[in-house]
Amino acid sequence: MTTARRLAATALFAALIPVTAALLVAAMVCTGPVSLVRRGHWRTARIGAFALLYLVADVTGVLVATAHRLRRQDRSAARADGCADPAAYAQLDRLLRLLYRAATRAFGLRLHITPPLPVPAAARTPGATGSGAPGPVLVLARHAGPGDSFLVVHSLLAGAGLRPHIVLKRMLRLDPCLDILLSRMPHCFVPAAHGARTEREMAALAARMGPGDALVLFPEGGNFTARRHRGAIGALRRTGRPERAARAAAMPHVLAPHTAGVLAVLRAAPTADVVFVAHTGLDWITSVRTGWAALPLRRRVEAHWWQVPAARIPAGDEARGDWLFAQWARVDAWIAEHADAA
Repeated sequence: MTTARRLAATALFAALIPVTAALLVAAMVCTGPVSLVRRGHWRTARIGAFALLYLVADVTGVLVATAHRLRRQDRSAARADGCADPAAYAQLDRLLRLLYRAATRAFGLRLHITPPLPVPAAARTPGATGSGAPGPVLVLARHAGPGDSFLVVHSLLAGAGLRPHIVLKRMLRLDPCLDILLSRMPHCFVPAAHGARTEREMAALAARMGPGDALVLFPEGGNFTARRHRGAIGALRRTGRPERAARAAAMPHVLAPHTAGVLAVLRAAPTADVVFVAHTGLDWITSVRTGWAALPLRRRVEAHWWQVPAARIPAGDEARGDWLFAQWARVDAWIAEHADAA
């Protein structure tokens, strides 16, 4: 089933390349003169060019990943013991760097991170190991706006030299290149398949972390929207958590974090520090209409992070849940202060 899905997805992506190229040429011919006269934003051309590059990069990535996989004689053993393939991280890093550079040119994407990401003591490439690697970290990031999860992973790979252990939505397996790369690095999908508990799979992922590894979670469970914000508050009230519902209502810029997965990961990785990531600049893009109007991006994406050492994380699930809400209130306060400046 996996092989058939990958072949079908790759064939579809390859077939879309000439179609997208033809549509891009047609869009340039039809809208180019108008954009030149009116000094327009070339939105159709921007989207078409990025889509074409993405398809070409994805299909090329499939070919490169497949060739590498065929050369590996011990790939089954590597998957069995949960070891990551350094070449997979290097290829993912190259792919994300390419897409980030393309997004800066096509969409005007600009990312500013404070404080600057720390450079590892050993100048490691993504996927490499060394004595200078920091201990394992749990990265808890806000989820708002298109592509924010890829920006977080790109920053960890390219900026901090960390190896992400990734928790991501199952639908992303439809991307053939990502599907193959993820099979060669620690990951899990949500929701879990075949009735398995998502928290259990996330905990197993966290337990395998070592120096230089970072488990990336988005505790909100989905991109921020006003409707989801109201729904999260209502869910807390229905489950007998009126105090946390009130705290969630007092955080208008973020969704209430789901505590179950975070608590499971903290129990599985007791020595891991926790890094919180707040960002703004893409959060107001919540639909096709707002996305179209946003191009080219006039706001810079501002991101801010802070680290909590493992020794300062409280003990006990109830105390940790309250601590998580307090940290999320700090995320909300930072967004409120910087949203207009993005």
